[in-house]
Amino acid sequence: GTEQNGPHMVLGKHNVRVKVLSEKIALALGDALVAPVMAYVPEGGISPPTAHMRYPGTISIPDQTFQQMLEYAARSFKLHGFRDIVFLGDHGGYQKDEQAVADRLNREWASAPTRVHALPEYYRTAATAYAEALRQRGYPNDEIGTHAGLADTSLALAIDPRLVRRDFLRSARAPGVDRASEGVTGDPRRASAELGQVGVDAIVAQTVDAIKRATARR
Repeated sequence: GTEQNGPHMVLGKHNVRVKVLSEKIALALGDALVAPVMAYVPEGGISPPTAHMRYPGTISIPDQTFQQMLEYAARSFKLHGFRDIVFLGDHGGYQKDEQAVADRLNREWASAPTRVHALPEYYRTAATAYAEALRQRGYPNDEIGTHAGLADTSLALAIDPRLVRRDFLRSARAPGVDRASEGVTGDPRRASAELGQVGVDAIVAQTVDAIKRATARR
């Protein structure tokens, strides 16, 4: 998706992140291909603006439009012979859309060998195993954050340092200060590529395991 990430991080963070992580996942699996990233996803309402659409730079599409994109991408892959199609969503707002499309197509294709998998492990790991690893290293929840904070920014630095404007990172506001006007939840000032690599490793490992379980031949 294309959304605001505070003044210190690029709008296309999710798009870059899912491309890099999915390639690592595919390499670990050894028998997977990565489709092009869908850069536009549901990010909130437009009139009136809600969620990330309250901040400049965000681009949103309706849930139904996104579901149709997913559906017809999956139909295309099935036509060309793929038997397992995996949706990896880097943003929490459209996980339900991925599951809805997977459920709908799996019902339709019940007698066919093709299956669609909407795996929550990819997205969930950042909020569970990765966040817990940061807490064990002494970082509090209000610093780890849930959007553009320590965890999110560290992941970006591990993926590609060019995603983060370090001059803005150093001047980010301290904990306890309301960052709502900047679209930041958490404190990114102590973010590092080393911390982000912890998240990269966890996301790749847990997603690979989830895909192997989901695609074990029935």
